[in-house]
Amino acid sequence: MVYQLDDNSYAAALDSMWIEELTTETLYDSITEMVQDQDLSEVEYAELPTDTLKKRLAHLSAITPFNLEYNPYLERVIKSYLKRHRPTMERLMGLSQFYFPGFEETLDKYNLPLELKYLAIVESALRPRVRSRAGATGMWQFMYATAKIHDLKINSYVDERMDPVRSTEAASEYLARLYEMFDDWDLALASYNSGPGNVSKAIRRSGGHKNYWNLRPYLPRETAGYVPAFFAFMYIFEYANEHGYHPEPPPFNYFLTDTVHIKETISLEKVSEFTGVSLAELEYLNPVYKLNIIPKTQDDQYALRLPRKEVGKFVYNEDAIYATVMAEEDKHEKTLPELLEQAAGINYRVKSGDFLGRIAERYSVGISQIKQWNNLRSNKLRIGQRLLIYPNKTSGR
Repeated sequence: MVYQLDDNSYAAALDSMWIEELTTETLYDSITEMVQDQDLSEVEYAELPTDTLKKRLAHLSAITPFNLEYNPYLERVIKSYLKRHRPTMERLMGLSQFYFPGFEETLDKYNLPLELKYLAIVESALRPRVRSRAGATGMWQFMYATAKIHDLKINSYVDERMDPVRSTEAASEYLARLYEMFDDWDLALASYNSGPGNVSKAIRRSGGHKNYWNLRPYLPRETAGYVPAFFAFMYIFEYANEHGYHPEPPPFNYFLTDTVHIKETISLEKVSEFTGVSLAELEYLNPVYKLNIIPKTQDDQYALRLPRKEVGKFVYNEDAIYATVMAEEDKHEKTLPELLEQAAGINYRVKSGDFLGRIAERYSVGISQIKQWNNLRSNKLRIGQRLLIYPNKTSGR
């Protein structure tokens, strides 16, 4: 059974553009630049007097296990972010409203400070599919070897480094171990970024100091900016109202989504056809599936995340959905590799009013696929731009 769900076209277009905003990598590029290239010059920002900042940092230091002691360097970082990166901060605050409830749930399960949720901003700008030049992947930026140590599955179809739930579990395990090692959250954060070995070397080179700010000159350059960035994000998010931030909420609430364990292999495209949830939205909710296909194997059980209002419909019609998909495959004599086979590419010219979500829907492909085929770092398009697209053979369009 295929559901024909009505929707307001204007609202649907807004949601589609919001999803594109959530999947663009420009935020990741912005955060990387903010962490690695912190401006050391004085920043004039009259809206935050030094005395007010000192009081607020002392309050945060008192209610968290982090050492947010005032120093001029941290003041410059905080004021620089407030003055020069307001749009970036507001976008991150909107995005965090979806992910942070899940992070807090997991951190609480491991009895860890809930403020560690801000670490995912420093690591990935809350981008589940982002990949660094070194190969670190996902919100918590796990390298392949570290991911395997924490039992994250990585294969042709699935990369659990891109699963917000599983990767947060792994990050919590790793952070707990680092804290046991150093007995200091500031040093645990530095170790998460540069590795315990570099922090141990810094302790030796500093003459045995164990305070992060004393160790900072002896740490790798990126790590030297990493912990101050974490503190700055914590401060700005905790005092967002005082600084007049008004982020736009995401189209989904984490607590208004739920998962269904899949009984048969199915593509997100087919799920979209049966539920009426757009492919872009399904990619956003299910970033772990590299090829947009949820596999069924004997050893592992994989889940589909949907808006909660769609879960009941999917479960009620689940057997009929699988039967229809299998019948279509049999009719077209499709095997799974054939299903994945790409059609001949087309050269699409961007027209006025186009955006990636609309083009992806037209050709039954994913936004992430179009970006990969065309080496796009952001979702911005210009009229007349040429895009290489491989239409999905099963789309019938």
